[in-house]
Amino acid sequence: MSPDIDAPYFSDLGEAGLLCEFAPGPLDDARQARIWAMAEALQGDTGLRDIVPGMNNIAVLFAPETCDPQALRARITALWNAPQGTAAPTRVVEVPVIYGGADGPDLAEISARAGLTAMDFASRHAAADYTVYALGAQPGFAYMGGLPPELATPRRDVIHPRVEAGSIIIGGAQAGIQACTTPSGWHIIGRTDLVLFDPQRDPPNLLAPGDRVRFVAQEITA
Repeated sequence: MSPDIDAPYFSDLGEAGLLCEFAPGPLDDARQARIWAMAEALQGDTGLRDIVPGMNNIAVLFAPETCDPQALRARITALWNAPQGTAAPTRVVEVPVIYGGADGPDLAEISARAGLTAMDFASRHAAADYTVYALGAQPGFAYMGGLPPELATPRRDVIHPRVEAGSIIIGGAQAGIQACTTPSGWHIIGRTDLVLFDPQRDPPNLLAPGDRVRFVAQEITA
């Protein structure tokens, strides 16, 4: 029997960590907002060292000498089952993008695969509203939902050995912006001059879970 999509289930992360997960499913803003609310409610609880909301999960690190794991499980379950209040206002971040050409070397290929022109593909990408679900993989990297289904593209069979910070990328059903220059198996469709991660900035990450992102097309090259 598959697990109830609304029922949390737990795994131990060693002796000082707990992972709370939910059954896999489509990216869902409402469920993700409940995870963020739960993470916020846990802030300040005695014995907790770190709280890391992810996509369809939340990891909690605790001090075993002051935190009872069973009590923590009960606390998380109670928070999850509590009535949900009105969602807090979200921040909207506009991201200027140059699509295609040298800045988006994969745009022509994946637009053809989708049966679209590069112009249409980029325009649909820019017209959508995106939600930052979680940060991870590299400092400042945001996993975003909201990619139109017709633009979803499986990750590359052969990774790019170097993807510059600021690259606008697609991996499966998710949209992203490369925060640091690293290899990547996601497809590169454009570029922005915004800096996603700056250790000298407060906060260092440009984006945070719950933010809404809108890509603004500055130029599209077929």
